[in-house]
Amino acid sequence: MSLENQVKSMLNEHAQVQLNPSRKALIQATVENREVMVAANGAVATWTPPESTGRSPKDTVIVKRAVSEGNIDWDSPNNIPIDEETFDMLFADALATLSRKECLYVTDRVIGADAAYALPTRTISDFSLAALFTDNMFREVPENMEQSIFAGRGFTLLVLPYDKLDRQRYDGRLRKMPAGMTSNMAVAMDMDRSMGIVYGSAYCGSIKKLMFTVMNYYLPAENILPLHCSANEGPDGDIALLLGLSGTGKTTLSADPERALLGDDEHGWSDSGIANFENGCYAKLINLDPQKEPDIYDAIMHESPYLEHGSIVENAMIYPTGHFDFDDDRITPNSRGSYLLSCLKNIKKSSVGTHPSTVLFLTADANGVLPPIARLTSSQAMIWFLMGYTSKLAGTETGIVEPVTTFSRFFGEPFMPRNPDVYASMLGERMKAHDAEVYLVNTGWSGGPYGVGHRMDIDVTRNLVRAALNGELKKVDYNDDELFHIQVPRSCPGVPAGILNPRDTWSDKKAYDLRAGKLAAEFSSHFDKAYGQKNIAPEVVSQCPGK
Repeated sequence: MSLENQVKSMLNEHAQVQLNPSRKALIQATVENREVMVAANGAVATWTPPESTGRSPKDTVIVKRAVSEGNIDWDSPNNIPIDEETFDMLFADALATLSRKECLYVTDRVIGADAAYALPTRTISDFSLAALFTDNMFREVPENMEQSIFAGRGFTLLVLPYDKLDRQRYDGRLRKMPAGMTSNMAVAMDMDRSMGIVYGSAYCGSIKKLMFTVMNYYLPAENILPLHCSANEGPDGDIALLLGLSGTGKTTLSADPERALLGDDEHGWSDSGIANFENGCYAKLINLDPQKEPDIYDAIMHESPYLEHGSIVENAMIYPTGHFDFDDDRITPNSRGSYLLSCLKNIKKSSVGTHPSTVLFLTADANGVLPPIARLTSSQAMIWFLMGYTSKLAGTETGIVEPVTTFSRFFGEPFMPRNPDVYASMLGERMKAHDAEVYLVNTGWSGGPYGVGHRMDIDVTRNLVRAALNGELKKVDYNDDELFHIQVPRSCPGVPAGILNPRDTWSDKKAYDLRAGKLAAEFSSHFDKAYGQKNIAPEVVSQCPGK
C-alpha cells in the first residue's frame, strides 16, 4: 500500500478527525487545548521546549535512493541523507502515534500563489496550533487547481511537535548528539513519494522550511526558479526581489509603505514572472520597533477579538497582564510572529507580479567591512549568489548565540537541495533576459565588527534601498573595490557620504584592513572548497573576493 493510502486508511479509522476546520474553530481549539494563551491584544502566544526555539538543521534529512540521488548535491552539509528503510520506520512510528491521538487536525492548502504550479499540501497533526500555522502560512486551494502542474500529485506532511522518537530504535540511523545519545527528533523528506515528517520539533518554522525545501526541489524540474526572497511592487508595476537569510532584513525592508508586498520570504520565478509561495509572514520579533517597523508591529499587535485575530507569537516574553516585551531575549533571540499577509496595510492581494527589474542581495556582515550598498556586475552578482555570504544571527538555529560568518549558497543553502549549477544557471538566464539591476546591501555592522561597531540604522538602509529601486543609484559615480570586487557609490541622496566607504567609518584603519583581508581570504577558501570542481566560468571566478 502506498504511503498516501496508508495515511488515508489511518484517517478513515480514526474516531475524531477535524477535516479543514474553520479558522475560528482552529483558534478556539488552540485555546481550549491549552496550547496557547490569549494576549491582551487578541493574538495567541505559545512557547516551545529549548530544543525547539529554532530550526534543527542537523536533524533535517532527505531520503537518498538511486533513482533520484543525482538530483541532489550531497556534498552540501545541509543535505543529510537517510535510507528508505529509516524513513519508512519514521513514517510507521508517526502514523501509529497519530492513530493513538484523541483528535487529529487536517488542513488542505497549497504552496504557491500562481495556480499554474500551486502544490497541494495536506498537513495532519494532533496539535491544533500546527494546523492554525498552516492556515496562516499556506494558501487556499484555488478554484482552477486542476490547471496546476501538480494537480493530482500533492504532498503530505505529518506533524508531531511534542512526541519524541525512541533513541534506541534509531541508533545508527539518526545523528549522534554531542553527549553520545541518538537524536530523538527528525524533520524528514521523501521527495519521490511526496511525504514529509516533523517529529519532535515544536518550532513552527520546521513546518514552513520543510515545505520550502520541497518546493525548491520540485520547481527547477519544471523550469521555475525558487528563491529565498521577499518581493514587492512599485506604483508602476516594477518588481523588486530581496534575497537574504533569516535576520538580514527581508521582511522588514520589503514592508515598504510605498510598495505593495507580494510576500516576505519565498517566491518562484517562472516564465510568467514572480509569485509568492505563502499566505502569511513569519517574522523575527526581537527588538521589534513600532516606529521603525510599524506595519509588522501592527500585524502582530493590532487589537482584535482573539477568534478574529489569529496571529501567533512564538517564544516572546509576555507579562501576566498579557503584554509582550519584544526586547527581552531570555527565552530566545529568535522569537517569531506568524500573521496573514492581509494583516499588512499595503499588499498585492494576488501575490503575483511581472519579472523583477531590481534584485537586492542582503547580508548582515558582522565583520563590519562591507559597504551599506554596492552595485554588482553580472559576473559579480553570480559570485555573491553562489557564495550567499552573511553572518548567521543568534537564535535562528539552536546553539547559535553570537553572529557567525557563514556562506549559504543562494542565500538559502539549507533549503536548496539540488546541485548548485541548476539554481545558478537559472538565475543568470533570468537576470540577463530581463535586464535586472543587482545590488549588495549590508544590513549588518558599520564602524567596526560585532561588539565594537554598530548595526546599520534601518532608516539609512531604507533610503539606500529606495535609491536603488527608483533609479537614483544609476546616476552616481562609483569606486571599484578591488578586494571584494564590488562597485561602491560615492554618494547617495538622503544618505551621509561618510558611511558609504566602510573603511572611513573605522577609527583604526589598520584593523579594518586586517579584518577585510581575512574575510576576503575566507571567501576565496570557501569558493575553492565548494565550487573548485563545479566548472564555474573563469569570468565569474575572477570576481570572487580574495581572487
